[in-house]
Amino acid sequence: MLLGLLVALLPATTTKAQIASPNEMGVSMGHVNLLAQDVDAAKQFWITLGGTPANHGPLDFLKFPGILIFVRKGEPSGGSVGSVVDHIGFYVANIRQSMGKWKAAGLKTEPGANTRQGYVTTPDGLVRIEILENTSLSVPIAFDYIYFEVADTGTAGKPTMSEMQAWYAKIFGGTPGKRGQLYSDSLPGGVLLFAKSDTPTAPTQGRGLDHIGFEVRDLEAFCKRAEASGAKLDRPFTKRPELGETLAGLTDPWGTRIELNDGVAQW
Repeated sequence: MLLGLLVALLPATTTKAQIASPNEMGVSMGHVNLLAQDVDAAKQFWITLGGTPANHGPLDFLKFPGILIFVRKGEPSGGSVGSVVDHIGFYVANIRQSMGKWKAAGLKTEPGANTRQGYVTTPDGLVRIEILENTSLSVPIAFDYIYFEVADTGTAGKPTMSEMQAWYAKIFGGTPGKRGQLYSDSLPGGVLLFAKSDTPTAPTQGRGLDHIGFEVRDLEAFCKRAEASGAKLDRPFTKRPELGETLAGLTDPWGTRIELNDGVAQW
């Protein structure tokens, strides 16, 4: 709810591009990967929300300015709420029009704390999306943020949220800041927000929101730098010539599964 009260302070998003150009470390927002029992219903939800359907080889996905959404068939062990990645957020140019259109189309909608905020939920009820109005937007909808929630078990007197902020800044080159009372890291294409949970939160793998992804230029060199900085790869640097990309993976210290790609931005 705090986010809706702060929307007037947020930067305008005007680009029509999908994945943004990278920062100095070669990183930009990439994708979010969801698990769903009914993949067709999930895809239709994201199309109704404003995503453009696309495919690359055997892979289908939805394009939004700033992010790609992938949906894989699976049996999610739980929703995004209760996991380290609690929800994600998008901007719209006109929230009244957007929410009205989505409600009429049968989407699950909820009002927010004010007239410039609302929520929608995937058909299976497992992934919640916050919607904020940004009247400076030059497109109907664009990606805004990933919202992390973790219990405050920080070390040496530091809150966990500030430690997450420092880790993502160190590994991915996020620009540290604050959005209201929330710690944040800004990346091309979106923002990472770090909030306190009153209870421990579960790792993302196997949940409705299974993992997040970053597009990384010169991924092999990036992986070497990340390992030198203390990150441990779950999946080593891998070439996938059949898809025209390279791939790697890691899990952050709090349980967020992260995929790293170089080449997906061209899809």
